[in-house]
Amino acid sequence: MAPVLDFPINVGLIDDVQELKKGRKTKIPNRFVRDVAERPAVATIQSPLSTSIPVIDLSKLMKGNKEDFHFEIMKLSASCDEWGFFQVINHGIDLDLLKKIEKVAMEFFMLPVEEKQKYPMAPGTVQGYGQAFVFSEDQKLDWCNMFALGLVPHSIRNPKLWPTNPPTFSDTVETYSREIRKLCKDLLRFIALSLGLRDNVFEDMFGVSVQAMRMNYYPACPRPDLVLGLSPHSDGSALTVLQQGKGSTIGLQILKNNTWVPIQPVPNALVINIGDTIEVLTNGRYKSSEHRAVTHKEKDRLSIVTFYAPSYETEIGPMPEMVDENNPSKYRRYNHGEYSRHYVTNKLQGKKTLDFAKIPPKNSF
Repeated sequence: MAPVLDFPINVGLIDDVQELKKGRKTKIPNRFVRDVAERPAVATIQSPLSTSIPVIDLSKLMKGNKEDFHFEIMKLSASCDEWGFFQVINHGIDLDLLKKIEKVAMEFFMLPVEEKQKYPMAPGTVQGYGQAFVFSEDQKLDWCNMFALGLVPHSIRNPKLWPTNPPTFSDTVETYSREIRKLCKDLLRFIALSLGLRDNVFEDMFGVSVQAMRMNYYPACPRPDLVLGLSPHSDGSALTVLQQGKGSTIGLQILKNNTWVPIQPVPNALVINIGDTIEVLTNGRYKSSEHRAVTHKEKDRLSIVTFYAPSYETEIGPMPEMVDENNPSKYRRYNHGEYSRHYVTNKLQGKKTLDFAKIPPKNSF
C-alpha cells in the first residue's frame, strides 16, 4: 500500500486557487503569501536569460552509431552530474498521446469545483484533488491545484479517486503511464551505463517499480512575486518525468550554485530529473536537484509529472561500485517504503527529507 499518515491532522481552510482567480480578487490570501526570504525575485520569474538544460537525444542512445552513442552517453553523464536534470527529445512517445494527456488533464481542471471535489485529497495523503504536503493550518500554501494518482502496482491505487469525467481520462492515463514506464526503464539503463555499471542493474534491484502521476494546474496570479506555484524540494523518486503543457510559460526553476535558474521548455521534449533514490544509490555522484515552480501574472500553466521509484520492499543504499576508500558511504541503508512514508508525511522543504538517509560526518556533534 502507498504510505499514509496514521494520525489525524488539521490543515485549516485551503482555498481553491482557480476559484480565487475566477473571483478576480487582487489581494492574495495570507496563507499563500510567502515570507520575504522565500519570495521569488521578479527577475527570475520572467527572466529572458532562462537556461535550456542539457538536451539528450534518446534515438542516438537507442539506435545511433558508436560515435553518436558515446557522445550522448557522455552528455547524459555530465547532465546528471552537473545539473541532476536534462530534457529528452526523440523519446519515442507519440506526440498525439502527449496532446491527449494534456487535453484530458485540462478538461478535468476546467470542471466545476464541486465535480473535482468528488475526488478529494485527504489531509496527509498524496492522491486525489487538492494540495499535497500540507500538515498544519498555518502552513503556507502553493498557488497550485493538484490531481494525483497512484498507478503501479495496482495495490497503491484508490479506484474511488479515478474520475469518470472526462470519459477518456482513465484510458488515456493508462496508455500514457505505460509509455512513460518504458521510457523510465530505458533511461535507467543508459544512466547505469553512464556510471560504468551493467545496463539492467537498476531494473534488477527495483523489483516491481512504483509509479505515480500528478497533474499540476497553476492559474495566473495577480502577484507572482508573493507566491510560489510549488515549494522548493527534491523528489523522493529514482526518476521524475515532467511534461509541460504546450505553449507553457517558464515555470520550472532549478537551484544551481545557490541561484534559482529558470528553465526554458524545449518543444516536444520531456524534462527528466534525478531523484533522491539515485543520489543515494550513486553515493552522491548524481545528485537530486532542488527545484520549484513559479507563477505568471497573465498566463495559466499545466504540467504532468510522473514519479518512478523502486518497490517499497527494496533495500536502498550506496552501491558497492560507488564506494571506496576515498569516497566512503554518505548514506545508510534503508527500506524504500520507509523512506517513501517519511517523504510523503513531511512538508516540501528543500532537500531536508534526504537527511533521513545521510550518515553524519564523524567529526559532527
